[in-house]
Amino acid sequence: MDVPATEEQIRSLAYGLWEEAGCPEGRAAEFWAQAEKQLGVEVVPSSDAGDDETPAGGS
Repeated sequence: MDVPATEEQIRSLAYGLWEEAGCPEGRAAEFWAQAEKQLGVEVVPSSDAGDDETPAGGS
């Protein structure tokens, strides 16, 4: 049975990848995504990433 990766596992791997790459600035999201991919994490869009279903002004 597969156990989902925890945020701490992703963070730890992403940090290691970042260090191996020479600690480049401004690439945190890239290393986070790479860690998720390596751990087999399914990326689910956050619910607050753009709620386009609710019309502005609400009629």
